[in-house]
Amino acid sequence: MTQTQPGEDPTEVQNSGLSSSMYSCENLPNHVVTIVMVPFPAQGHLNQLLQLSCLISSYGLPVYYVGSATHNRQARIRANALNPSDIAKVHFHDLPTPEFDSPSPDFNALSKFPSHLQPSWDASMLLREPIASFLRDISSKARRVIVVHDPLMSYNVQDVSSLPNVESYVFNCISVFTSFHWLSLSGGISIQHEENLLKKVPSLEGIMADEARDFSTYQHQYMAIRSGDIHNTSKVNEGKLLDLLEQAETNLNKKQWAIGPVLPTKLHHISNRNDICLEWLNKQPPRSVLFISFGTTISFSDKEIKELAMGLEQSKQRFIWGVERRR
Repeated sequence: MTQTQPGEDPTEVQNSGLSSSMYSCENLPNHVVTIVMVPFPAQGHLNQLLQLSCLISSYGLPVYYVGSATHNRQARIRANALNPSDIAKVHFHDLPTPEFDSPSPDFNALSKFPSHLQPSWDASMLLREPIASFLRDISSKARRVIVVHDPLMSYNVQDVSSLPNVESYVFNCISVFTSFHWLSLSGGISIQHEENLLKKVPSLEGIMADEARDFSTYQHQYMAIRSGDIHNTSKVNEGKLLDLLEQAETNLNKKQWAIGPVLPTKLHHISNRNDICLEWLNKQPPRSVLFISFGTTISFSDKEIKELAMGLEQSKQRFIWGVERRR
């Protein structure tokens, strides 16, 4: 059993200089609105809600980032392009970390789905009571509490419905295109007037392990209490799909907001201070460069990375490939 994530170096955590102390509600100012963030314990989800937390806290609102101690540390250490002074304004509330197995990824697995993370996701289901306790405490000291949570944490925030001055909103880390595609294939929404919209999109069958699919499906029954959905996208990027999703959710009285992308744009906080990639990219013809990223949870062997790199090079296609090398 362990309390570190796959790829997370315990020494790196200890030497990071970042505090992991718990914040209580005892000294909470009497704010009109207090924000509570409840992220799902996967890096792409942790990072996006932390970015949103920093954005909201910049307006002077208190923001509490609530999660297991292990994943709160991971979110801070792997923060993407965020200013440390902005992160310091966010109150990290560390919940007792449930124990979970932390197996190494299987490079030889036929599926690249990160099934090795499933134990940590299952352990997150044990956070309902500590989250409910925190919400009861903070709601007794704040006039209004807004809970922004990952859809995969819906089970854990269900007690919002029992608190009169608390309401919740889902923050979707995935694109509206993916959400719409998923809902249409599952029968969750009708696309009878947009038959050609997704006709060429492949089926989602087999893209995830059965355990992960069941985990996701189980969360849906607890999403009815939410007041609406927040999307990390913009009308410019996905306006048509946002309109269709809003129409589909009208009968459920669930409003849709596009507030993204929330990725920081202050480039002096990025580790590559010389902006080598941007300098090179600006010299290329329009629409000539392919951006490649397999996400934060897909694991490749050194041999697979080398073969992919050789294939990309031999294709003669201009590309930028984001690869995360973990210690």
